[in-house]
Amino acid sequence: MSAEAADREAATSSRPCTPPQTSWFEFLLEEALLETHLKKPCPDPPPVQLIVQFLEQASKPSVNEQNQVQPPPDNKRNRILKLLALKVAAHLKWDLDVLEKSLSVPVLNMLLNELLCISKVPPGTKHVDVDLSSLPPTTAMAILLYNRWAIRTIVQSSFPVKQVKPGPPQLSVMNQIQQEKELTENILKVLKEQAADSILVLEAALKLNKDLYVHTIRTLDLLAMEPGMVNGETESSTAGLKISTEEMQCQVCYDLGAVYFQQGSTNAAVYENAKEKFFRTKELISKIGSSSLHCTIDEKRLAGYCQACGVLTSSSNSTSQQSTPYSQIHCCMRCGNYQELVKIFLEDNLTLSLPVQFRQSVLRELFQKAQQGNDALDEICFRICTCNTVCDVMQGRAIGIQFNQLFLKPNKEKIDFLLEVCSRSINLEHASESLKRKMAAFLKNMCLSLEDLQLVFMISSHELFITLLKDDERKLLIDQMRKRSPRINLCTKPVTSFYDIPASASVNIGQLEHQLILSVDPWRIRQILIELHGMTSERQFWTISSKWEVPNVYGSVILGIKDNLTRDLVYILMAKGLHCSAIKDFVHAKQLFAACLELVTEFSPKLRQVMLNEMLLLDIYTHEAGAGVSGERPPSDLISRVRGYLEMRVPDIPLRQVVAEECVAFMLNWRENEYLTMQVPLLLVQTNPYVKLGQLLAATCKELPGPKESRRTAKDLWEVVVQICSVSNQHKRGNDGRVSLIKHRESTLGIMYRNELLSFIKKLREPLVLTTILSLFVKLHNVREDIVNDIAAEHISIWPSTIPNLQSVDFEAVAVTVKELVSYALTINSNNHFWLIIQADIYFATNQYSAALHYYLQAGAVCSDFFNKMVPPDVYTDQIKAIGQTELNASNPEEVLQLAAQRRKKKFLQAMAKLYF
Repeated sequence: MSAEAADREAATSSRPCTPPQTSWFEFLLEEALLETHLKKPCPDPPPVQLIVQFLEQASKPSVNEQNQVQPPPDNKRNRILKLLALKVAAHLKWDLDVLEKSLSVPVLNMLLNELLCISKVPPGTKHVDVDLSSLPPTTAMAILLYNRWAIRTIVQSSFPVKQVKPGPPQLSVMNQIQQEKELTENILKVLKEQAADSILVLEAALKLNKDLYVHTIRTLDLLAMEPGMVNGETESSTAGLKISTEEMQCQVCYDLGAVYFQQGSTNAAVYENAKEKFFRTKELISKIGSSSLHCTIDEKRLAGYCQACGVLTSSSNSTSQQSTPYSQIHCCMRCGNYQELVKIFLEDNLTLSLPVQFRQSVLRELFQKAQQGNDALDEICFRICTCNTVCDVMQGRAIGIQFNQLFLKPNKEKIDFLLEVCSRSINLEHASESLKRKMAAFLKNMCLSLEDLQLVFMISSHELFITLLKDDERKLLIDQMRKRSPRINLCTKPVTSFYDIPASASVNIGQLEHQLILSVDPWRIRQILIELHGMTSERQFWTISSKWEVPNVYGSVILGIKDNLTRDLVYILMAKGLHCSAIKDFVHAKQLFAACLELVTEFSPKLRQVMLNEMLLLDIYTHEAGAGVSGERPPSDLISRVRGYLEMRVPDIPLRQVVAEECVAFMLNWRENEYLTMQVPLLLVQTNPYVKLGQLLAATCKELPGPKESRRTAKDLWEVVVQICSVSNQHKRGNDGRVSLIKHRESTLGIMYRNELLSFIKKLREPLVLTTILSLFVKLHNVREDIVNDIAAEHISIWPSTIPNLQSVDFEAVAVTVKELVSYALTINSNNHFWLIIQADIYFATNQYSAALHYYLQAGAVCSDFFNKMVPPDVYTDQIKAIGQTELNASNPEEVLQLAAQRRKKKFLQAMAKLYF
C-alpha cells in the first residue's frame, strides 16, 4: 500500500462521527475529499461555491465502453456529492437571498430538485395537487422553498440586467457561457409555464396554521441512512430547523406580492392582490420582529412596493385592506356561503377579473362536492356553470358540454336565472357591436335548442332579447318556433335518469341513424343516441357505419364500457373526431374530442388520458397546417404539453405510436434540440425508438458547427441507421448440396423498420435536420464497393467512411431511400441548391445525363440570381473550362480578362437554362 493510500485509510478510520471545532462547511469539504477523492479547490472556499463543485461533479456525464456519452450514473459517489451539496445549503439555513446571489439558475434548480427528491416528494407530482397540511413538515417546506424560488426567479428575470463587459474572447469560455444561457432560458420557460400552479401552492400555504421544519445537516444524514435506522424521526413534527407559521407566511406573502406586482403590468386589477400581500407582510414583520433569523425581508424594498401599490390602486384609504375576489371566493368555499359565491361570479361577469382557469377550477370543486352526496349543491353548480358559460360567450369561447348537461331538463327557474346572468353581464350603453352580436347569437341558439315553446317565449319576450335582435330577426325566429312539428315536452315528463329520455314518436330509427351518420355536432349526436336507445335497447349503434374506425388499442377499452349508450357515444365521438382530423377539419375534430374528453373524465382515467393524447396530436396537426406553415412558432403551452407526453409515466394507458412519432418530429421541426439532447429522460430514450432517433438527430445537428472530434453523436446516429438498413442473413442448402445466402429485406436488427424510418423523416421540415439525415444516407450510398460516381452532399465529412460488415447492408434499399428523401426534401424547398445537386448527382450516377444537366443548371441558377452572379465554388466544383478560357488578346489587364470570361459563362449558362426551364 502506498503512503498516500495509507494516510487516506488512517484518516478515514480515525475520522470522528461529529464535526471538529471548525465551521460546518470546512468539515463538509474535508468529508467530500475523503469520500469522493476530489481535488481540493481554492484554500478557503466560501460555502456556496462548495455547492457548485459538488453538483458539477455529480452531474458529469459518463462514457461507456463504446465511447457513448451516458447520463450521470446513480452511484454511491454521486449520491454522496448531492447530499453534501444539500448539507452546505442546510448550513446556510436555506436562505434564498444568499443562494440566489451566488448560484446560477441551473445550479439552484438542480439543488432544489435534489431537495424535493430527498424530501420524498413523488417525482412527476404536480405540487398544486398536493395537500400541504397532510405532508411531513420538512416535505411541505421543501415544496414551499421550490415554489418560492420559482416565482422569485420569474420576477428577477423581468428586471433589466447590466451586461458585463466581456474580456478577451476564449472559445471554451464562450461556449460554456452560451450553454448556461440556453439552459437558463429553458428552465425559465418551464417556470413561467408553471407560474400559476406555483402561485396556487403558495396561496394554499398561507392557510396552514402549523409550524414547519426545514432540513438540517442532521436530518439529511438520517435520510441518507438505511430506512430501518431512521425510526421515523425525519417525518415527525419536531425534526429539523423550526420555521414558525408567522415566519413562513411572512416570506410567502412577500414573494407573492412581488409576483402579483410584476403581473400588474399586464392586468392592473392584480395590483390589489400585491397590495394585500405586502401590507400583510408588514403586519407579520411587526409581529415577529425584523431581527428574525429565518425571515429576512428587505424592508426598504417592501416600503417601496407598498408605496407603489398605494399609487397604482384606486382605494381612497391607503391603509385599508380590501379582500380580493380570490380571498372572498376561498372564504365562501370554506364557509359554505354559496349564495355569496354566485354573487361574486355574477359581478365578475361584467369586470372579467377572474381567469377562466380559476373559474373552471371552482366549478370542478363544486361538482366534486356535489358528487360526494351534497345534493343541495346541484343548483349552485348550475348557477356557477351558467355564469361561466355566459362569460365564455362574451369572450368568444366555445360553450362547454357541462352547461348542456345541466340544461338537459330546462324549467322556468333555470331560464329566469339564465336571463338574469345575461342581463347583468353586458352594459348595453357601452358594449361593442361585436359583444352584442355574441350575446344575441347565444340567446337565439338557446331558443332553437328548447322544445318547450313556453320557455322559448320567456326568452323571446325578454327585454334583453328584444333590444339585441332586430324586429325581422325576432319575427323570423318566432315563426320558426311556431311552425316546428309538435314534440313531446321533455320538461313536463318525469325523467328517471339522464339516459332514460323518451324519444320522439314522429321520427323513425332509420331517419335517426341517417342523421347520426351525417352529424358532426357533439350535442346533436348525444341527443340522437338518447332517442335511439329510447326506441330499442338491442342495437349497437357504433356499428352502423363502416367508416367509423378507432385504433385497435383504443377499441378494446371503449368496447369494454358496460353501459350501451355511453359505449356508443364514446366510440362514435372518437371515430368522428379521428375522421375529421384525417380530412383536416380540425374545428369539428376539436369539438368532438372535447365532448368525448368531458364524457370519459367522469368514469375512466384511462380513456381520459387517451383523449388528452389525441387532443395533443390534433393541436400539433392544427398548428402545423396553420400558423406553422408561415413559420410562426407554436405557443409555449403546446411545447410544454408535448414534453409532458414524452415524459408520461402513467401505466396501462393504450398508446398510439403515431403520437410519439409526431411529438418527436414536432420538437425537431421547431428546433427544441436542447430538450431532446439534454433533458429527455433516459428511460424514454431506451424504450421509444422515435425518441432515441430524435435525440441522436438533435445532438448531431447541434454539434455540426463544432470540430470533428466532438461529433461522437454523429457516429452513434450512423450506427443506428446502418442497423436499420441492414438485413438478416440466413444460409440455406440447395438441392445440389451447395449453401446459398438468403437476405431478408425487412430486418428487425434495428430500432425500427426502414419504411418506418422513411415515414418519420417525411414528417420533418427543418432544413438542417433534413440535410443531416440526407447526407447520412448519401454517405451510406457512397460506401458500397461497386460505386462508380459518388454523390455529393453537405456535411458528408462527419460520417464514418467504412462499415465493418459491408455485406449486411441492403444497398438497393439505401439507393431507393436516397431517391425518396431528396424528392421529399425538394417538396419542402425546391430552391435548396445542395439538394438540387444531390438530385443531379443521382441522375448522373444512373446515366440519365439530360435530367442531371437540368438539375445542375437549376442549382446554379438559384444560387446566382440566374447566373447574374458567380456560382459559388461549392455548387460547381469542377466546371462546362472552355467557356472560362482567356481571350486571344492575352495582353488585356487581368480584371478585363476575368470579366470577359464571366460574361461568356453567364451567356452560355443562361442560354442552356432557357432550354431546360
